[in-house]
Amino acid sequence: MAARFRSFLRRNRTLRIPPPALLAVFYMGFIVLGAILLWLPIAHHGDIGLSEALFTSTSAVTVTGLVLADTGAAFTGFGQAVIAALIQLGGLGLMTFAVLLLGALGIPVGMPQRLILREDLNQTSLSNLTRIARMILIIALVCEAVGAALLAVVFVPEFGWSGIWQAVFHSISAFNNAGFALHPDSLSRWVASPVINLVIPALFILGGLGFIVVGDVYQKRSWRKLTLHSKLMLVGTSVLIVWGSVMFGLLEWKNPETLGPLSTAGKLWASWFQGVTPRTAGFNTIDTGGMHDSTTMLTMTLMLVGGGSTSTAGGIKVTTLCVLLLATVAFFRRQTTFHAFGRSLGVDEVTKVLALTTISMLIVLTGIFVTSISHDGQFIDLAFEVTSAFGTVGLSRGTTGELDSVGRAIIMAIMFIGRVGPLAIGFFLATRSIPRVKYPAGQIYLG
Repeated sequence: MAARFRSFLRRNRTLRIPPPALLAVFYMGFIVLGAILLWLPIAHHGDIGLSEALFTSTSAVTVTGLVLADTGAAFTGFGQAVIAALIQLGGLGLMTFAVLLLGALGIPVGMPQRLILREDLNQTSLSNLTRIARMILIIALVCEAVGAALLAVVFVPEFGWSGIWQAVFHSISAFNNAGFALHPDSLSRWVASPVINLVIPALFILGGLGFIVVGDVYQKRSWRKLTLHSKLMLVGTSVLIVWGSVMFGLLEWKNPETLGPLSTAGKLWASWFQGVTPRTAGFNTIDTGGMHDSTTMLTMTLMLVGGGSTSTAGGIKVTTLCVLLLATVAFFRRQTTFHAFGRSLGVDEVTKVLALTTISMLIVLTGIFVTSISHDGQFIDLAFEVTSAFGTVGLSRGTTGELDSVGRAIIMAIMFIGRVGPLAIGFFLATRSIPRVKYPAGQIYLG
């Protein structure tokens, strides 16, 4: 087996496939494999066709959470286990498991694998990638195990021994920011449960911060020693959490379809949960379709931002938003450079985040436009679904199940681009080319 794998790698070097393209092929391969497994009669109760299986597999591998059927009712225990495995593979990164498997088989990790792993982990350096892969797996397993143990306190008394599997499934789904739940109303029945409202957000916040940040905090344990990336992530995440929770509470406090019927404690718990879940988590404890349009726009903004690099989250990333804001402030202050926490940032960082943000906005707008051609529902509901797909969030206002085959195909493509696209974009942003010809400077008028 090892000899065959080495032969495959040698052939791959001959083909000279770019790492982002090969990574995309790996993801597509696992999506197809997952769809076949979910299509098997042993995986469902007879209501899942090939198209539904393919959609579910795509949603699981891209850790999105958009579904066409109730996961707990439509799929058997085997099918749910397949979904959990796909979530784990997609969330932690396929190449992370591949590199660890190579090490277990005694096969040295060569340059081709390192290049692909670098793209999968969104890194700019080839050094210490194997160590990072091990750290990612350890952090994930520890967090998921602790999360499952705590969730079992709620699920086991209510569902018996099957509550153990529910605790494990929801812990995996939460840490990987997937948003898959085994109940048709997600977690709405536990809207006021302190355990659910603390454990689930803790898991997807840790997963959304990024493994590099979690490892940096664990190793250094001092704010002064943290890297600039970790500081920006921690501050940016904290601000977005406070902003999202407070604004959701203010906008929905008297809405009879969401927070209105709840007690004061329930409203506070729900506001906290719904303020953090758009950061690509995908769980909900209230009826998302009943939110005001203003709250829907707030949620879409948070979904578009997403979590952190080298994390299980999607979106344009928190650090991208931080750099955009810092660059904007520097522009109005007439500064040629800008800095944060005693470190300066150059023009290259601004160029990269501008490219990533522009491409992301074009993808979302194009997805909304093309999907609207074949579906004449409420525009804000359609925009919400597409934004949720791109940010690999999984929150839905019920439009996904109403789409035809064309609309579903577009949503699947958006989910795939939202998960793999930023990795491929990062490859091109990290690759520099020196121009052979230089042209004289010109002037254009802006604003």
